[in-house]
Parts: sequence; C-alpha cells; structure tokens
Amino acid sequence: MGRILFFLTEALRALRRSAAPSLAAIVTVILTTLLLGVFIPVIKASSTTNENVRSQLHLRIFLATDAGKHQAKVVERKVDRIPHVARTEYVSKREGLNSLREDIGKSPLSRGLEQLKGNPLPPSINVYPDDPDHLNSINSAISPPGPNGKPKPISSAIDSVNSSQHLADEIRTVTNTVKVILTVIAALLLVASLMLVANTIRLSIYARRREVEVMRLVGATNWFIRWPFVIEGLIVGLSGAALAVGLLWLGKATIIDPLAENFQLINNFSTVSFVSLVELLIASAVVVSALGSGITLRRFLRV
Repeated sequence: MGRILFFLTEALRALRRSAAPSLAAIVTVILTTLLLGVFIPVIKASSTTNENVRSQLHLRIFLATDAGKHQAKVVERKVDRIPHVARTEYVSKREGLNSLREDIGKSPLSRGLEQLKGNPLPPSINVYPDDPDHLNSINSAISPPGPNGKPKPISSAIDSVNSSQHLADEIRTVTNTVKVILTVIAALLLVASLMLVANTIRLSIYARRREVEVMRLVGATNWFIRWPFVIEGLIVGLSGAALAVGLLWLGKATIIDPLAENFQLINNFSTVSFVSLVELLIASAVVVSALGSGITLRRFLRV
C-alpha cells in the first residue's frame, strides 16, 4: 500500500511540475473522447436508419387501369414463382387512393387531389424481396428482355414497374461516406491524444532525469522507475475521459432525451446503451494513455 501511495504521489508531483503540457494532454483527451462519444452513436444511428429503410424497400408493379382482380391474381402467381420473392400484396385502386391521401396529409397537394373526378390511380402489386439486394434481379425477371432486346413484362396486364433500389444505393453511399469521414477524424484525434500524452511523459522524464539516475544507482528495478510515469499517463487519460463523459451526459439529458420523441434520427441514438458507451470511452482513454506512456518509456527511459 505504501508503494502505491508513493507512485501516486510521484505521478501527481510530476503533473504539477509540467502543468501546461499535462493540461494540453487532458484537453486533447477530452476533445477526443467527446467526439468519439458523438461519432459512435451517429454511426450507429445512420446504420440503423439505413437498415430500416432497406427493410421497407420493395417493387411496385402498376397494372393497366382497366385490369381486373383476376388478371392481378394471375400476375401475382407468376411473380410469386420468381426467386427471392418473399411475398406479394395486391393494392386496389381505392386502397391506392387512400394510401396517397395519407401520404399527402394536409399539404397543398391535398386540395388538388380532392378536385379530381374519379380515381385515376391504377391497381398495383407490391413485391417484397427476401433481401433488398435482390431487387434488381427480381425486376429483371418481371421485365426480361424481349426479342428486340427491350424489357418486356411477363404479363400484358403490367403497365410499369417502379423500383426503389436507387434509394437504397443513395442511402448506402451516404452512410458509408459518413462512416469513413468520421473514422478518419477519430483516428487522427486518437493519434494526437497519443502523441500529447507521450510528450507529457517525456517532459516528466526529462525533468526528473537526475532522480532516475539516482534510483538506478541504488538498485531500483525497471518497473519501480516506470510506475510513476505510467500512473501519470493514466491520470491524464482518466481525467480527460471523466470530464468528457460528464459533458456527454449533460448533452444527453438536455438535448438528446427531450428531442428523441419528436425526431426519429435522434431517437435512433438510443440504440447505443449510454453505460456501454461510457465503458468504451473510458477504456479507449486508458488504452491511449497507456500506449502513450509505454511508447515514451520504451524510447526515452533506457533502464
């Protein structure tokens, strides 16, 4: 116990001696931990949003306006036999109009919709794949190339096929770009934190080089000399992580939680457990601090 108190006292004394570099390292750890605490939920939320959208992707087959229910059933049976089709759903003209009204709501377009005479919408069939990645192959099977090389529907009752695959591709591109950018920024910040912690430890070693020489002369072991510097780095990392976690909790309580009920994207942040996030951030800060101390001790403390 006495040895632990000695190491802790020496570490605190070294931090006071090199106050400016230590403060710079702590601030960098705070910024890094804060940004990681924001980046991780953002990446998770974007992935969740991407998966939610992908799960709703489907093909919509628009039938001829005068197509009857019997013709629609024939088309459904043909489509059901296509590989990777999970299920189909017939949407009548009335159901399509009601769905359109719900989508439009009270927007200005609702006035124009009320002025329409009759129902201009055709009946349709929703085709749900077993995996959104198979939308293109299903679409090609519904409208294979004809003798002239142009797509020809498998039934004369089919007027057109609408695919939402382009939406999935756009969402995937955006989310992947966001992930790459945030990962690069996080990596740069981790490297900056690592180097600042290492620089703080190096300054401490230089300031106490005479003490280190005396300890070596009296027979102190390598780890007896190293431990105060290791603890110093851990104090820097834990201090920065603790302050960052406090700021993250404050932001969660005052911004995220009140807005989560009204905004789906913000509500997706709740998919990341705050306790698990805190544990990950503290562990990351400790690892960065330990690596910074270890790199410096290995290079500058030849014992």
